[in-house]
Amino acid sequence: MQDASPTACVLVIGNEILSGRTQDINLRFLAQKLAERGIRLIEARVIPDIPATIIATVNELRARTDMVFTTGGIGPTHDDITSECVAAAFGVPWEPHPEAWARMEASYKPGEFNAARQRMATMPRGASLIDNPISNAPGFTIGNVHVMAGVPRIMQAMFESLAPRLPGGTPIAARAVHALGVAEGRIAEGLGAIQQQYPDVDLGSYPFYRPTGNGVAIVAKGTGPARLEAAIAEVAALFAALGYAPVAGEPAA
Repeated sequence: MQDASPTACVLVIGNEILSGRTQDINLRFLAQKLAERGIRLIEARVIPDIPATIIATVNELRARTDMVFTTGGIGPTHDDITSECVAAAFGVPWEPHPEAWARMEASYKPGEFNAARQRMATMPRGASLIDNPISNAPGFTIGNVHVMAGVPRIMQAMFESLAPRLPGGTPIAARAVHALGVAEGRIAEGLGAIQQQYPDVDLGSYPFYRPTGNGVAIVAKGTGPARLEAAIAEVAALFAALGYAPVAGEPAA
């Protein structure tokens, strides 16, 4: 059952996201990868580079979910404060991590492992490393909090390194059906009845607008493939009963 699956939250940290300068694409990747491992993503937040906000949010979310995944704020500049804030949240010293320090020092020419780069090897006491095969500077795990880079390519590599260590559940699958010309108001009542019939399936309704036509896509998510197939078949039958041609899958972009 879905309720037995571990829960997770993604915490996106960075003023550049809130200002609109940088577009976050990490959330979609994490949502898909967590679902594949049977981990339910129940919340995502974007917060600024403010120490009190980071500390309070980390403490709130780690107490409420099985896992917290943070992205951003572990680089070498003055505004990369995630690591030290996570240390404060756990009430432990922020100090050089021996293994991270050795790895990073060895990756630079003599004299190039400067104070800024040393920040990336400074972590909460007791942290375990998350490997970074792209740029060598590791992320880390402490308790149920997994701290990763904000650069998408590096974050993705870190997650793939971390994934085998994560507890999981039954993979969360999805099925979809869509129809052109239909408006949500036409299917709302029937869709609500199907949702009541399949309480273990999450049914989402997503209008779309394309040059080739507008319509609605219905996506069913859950851990039981047979139940997903049955629920999405009911939705297809609803479309057909209302005079719209159901098409398997989501509409082309």
